[in-house]
Amino acid sequence: MSDPTSPHRFGHVAIVGRPNVGKSTLLNRLVGTPLSIVSPKPQTTRHRILGIATFDGAQVAFLDTPGLHLGGKRAMNRQLNRVARQVPDEADVIVHVISAPRWTEEDEQVWSVVSRQKVPRLLAINKTDRVKEKGELLPFVAKLAESHPYDGVHFLRATHGDGLEALVADVVARLPEAPPQFEPDELTDRSERFLAAEIVREQLMLRLSDELPYATTVEIENFEQKGDLARIAAAIWVEREGQKAIVIGAGGEQLKAIGTGARKRMAHLFGGRVFLELWVKVRENWSDDESSLRQFGYTE
Repeated sequence: MSDPTSPHRFGHVAIVGRPNVGKSTLLNRLVGTPLSIVSPKPQTTRHRILGIATFDGAQVAFLDTPGLHLGGKRAMNRQLNRVARQVPDEADVIVHVISAPRWTEEDEQVWSVVSRQKVPRLLAINKTDRVKEKGELLPFVAKLAESHPYDGVHFLRATHGDGLEALVADVVARLPEAPPQFEPDELTDRSERFLAAEIVREQLMLRLSDELPYATTVEIENFEQKGDLARIAAAIWVEREGQKAIVIGAGGEQLKAIGTGARKRMAHLFGGRVFLELWVKVRENWSDDESSLRQFGYTE
């Protein structure tokens, strides 16, 4: 129970880190719903995703970010890194997520961004279940702290929710005193149209081979709500004709499986029935074209 005499707290919390350390999984656990898409592949997150968590006496606007990464010279890579670098500027608290027990060159790049911010900076060491010798963690943290002065350290297993209660308590204690900015039942500032596109892209990330998902994006061409039925038409964009054939699959089976998986996720998230139509279209090298990135919503 919260203390009714304590002031209410509200603030923005940036979740940052290199690709594939579990930032989106952490966000989904914190807000209690699969808001940000998740796959085993790095660079799944391409947008700034705001997830709202309302507690007794506090409301937190968590900001999931694309993973800050090295390499990748295309316009898409540059845009993802721009978003990753900008989001900490909006934050009242920063949570830097790493994967236990590693510290990579990309982690150091994230620290270079985090260290410039004049707000509390917490280190969240995720995937601790993968560390066989738990005694390795404390020396790892002690050595890291010598040159990286975080304000707090937390050990997490975000997939199971382990360590989240202590992390939330630490975050809330560091937020400014302020009234809530969102209704108690709000989970995000993103539209259902945006979430529908992300859910289709999630299926592409999960079902296609390692490289092909990075050549795909999704554009919602029509979203019509009638009662509890959402009619959604979406275009899957690829960069070459050969990729189109792979996404469709023999006899259309791959595209059918993508649509079925996406429709089930949408029905669960939106709380109603979904009729989903998918097409596959080709635009040469869209991911290296600034005008295409603007059209597909990557530069908002």
